Amino acid sequence: METQKVKVDANDLKQLIQDVQLLKNVLLSEGELTDWAKQELDNARALPDLEYVSLEEVEKRILAK
Repeated sequence: METQKVKVDANDLKQLIQDVQLLKNVLLSEGELTDWAKQELDNARALPDLEYVSLEEVEKRILAK
């Protein structure tokens, strides 16, 4: 396997690192779901798949009007 050298602007690399750190902080600060959200998620997971409307069906209903 051949090794290639790539020139990288130091400022661009610093900015990229800062951007990744910002995204990481945002994602980690989201925290835990509220009790209400947990209950809604449990309710949604309990529904059988047959009770859901497919995306295709929703599109048909919207476009039919």
